[in-house]
Amino acid sequence: MKGQIFAAFAAMALMPAGTAQAAPTHITFVTDWKAQAEHGGFYEAQALGLYARAGLEVKILEGGPSVNVPQLLAGGAADFGIGSNGFIPLNMVREGVPVRAVMAIFQKDPQVLITHPRNDVKSLAQMKGKPIMIADASTVAFWPWLKAKYGFSDSQIRKYTFNLAPFLVDPKAIQEGYLTSEPYTVEKEGGFKPQVFLLADNGYPGYANMVLVPQKWIDTNPKAVQAFVNATAAGWKAYLYGNPAPANALIKKDNTEMTDGLIAQAIGKLKSYKITDASSGIGEMTDARWKTFFDTMAGEGLYPKSLDYRKGYTLNFLPKK
Repeated sequence: MKGQIFAAFAAMALMPAGTAQAAPTHITFVTDWKAQAEHGGFYEAQALGLYARAGLEVKILEGGPSVNVPQLLAGGAADFGIGSNGFIPLNMVREGVPVRAVMAIFQKDPQVLITHPRNDVKSLAQMKGKPIMIADASTVAFWPWLKAKYGFSDSQIRKYTFNLAPFLVDPKAIQEGYLTSEPYTVEKEGGFKPQVFLLADNGYPGYANMVLVPQKWIDTNPKAVQAFVNATAAGWKAYLYGNPAPANALIKKDNTEMTDGLIAQAIGKLKSYKITDASSGIGEMTDARWKTFFDTMAGEGLYPKSLDYRKGYTLNFLPKK
């Protein structure tokens, strides 16, 4: 640390007289939930000074159940934010809000369905006709895809209130979850390892954990947008394949309920399931993937087929591989 401080002062001493450092660009970045490993790369970029070295002063605003990221971006209360899934930017296009996804941290959506260990359900197809607990928001997200691909029906829906108790006490229960969250909690609280079915590994299209940027930033300060993308990509690489401790310290500071065990298993699953895959380029997006996602959801009536979905993202800022 002393060496870093000395180097910084030395660099300042070498600057020509009268030269002033450019003021950093301030960016408030709002996440989609309480601080967790799923946000690790952003915190790592902050902790390692990657944003600062890119000329940015980034403030990470922790999300939560009462934080509406699209609303904050639309109203200007936050500059950039996380789009949890592909529906977020497309919904904003539909509502006429000029915000675009500029990178996708998760190449796979971590959405899962989980069951108790059981012999009669070894695939998503075998869940047809069985009760499944899902949240209200999921009825207009992954559920239409399950209906189209596996013949599920709305009569199967049971309400999921984010309370695991009904699942834990019913060996026939099926419910939605997040790869890095509910399965771990079930193991800890229920004392058994649930069966986990990752929708993305069964053909569910779409990205997750995207960086959303208002069009006004793209138009007026593209340099800052690119700097944020590049620093974020470097932060995620360092978090997953280097030392995550600097980010984890900040995560636990923002979210005092976060534990080392929960963080460690989440990092492990992000890597083992290739949710974020450095080999394909951290932040990568393609027109083809977006088209598949939109065509699938528009085909189920979630969006008008005439919607200009391309306004929901841009490939102009993808980090260089």
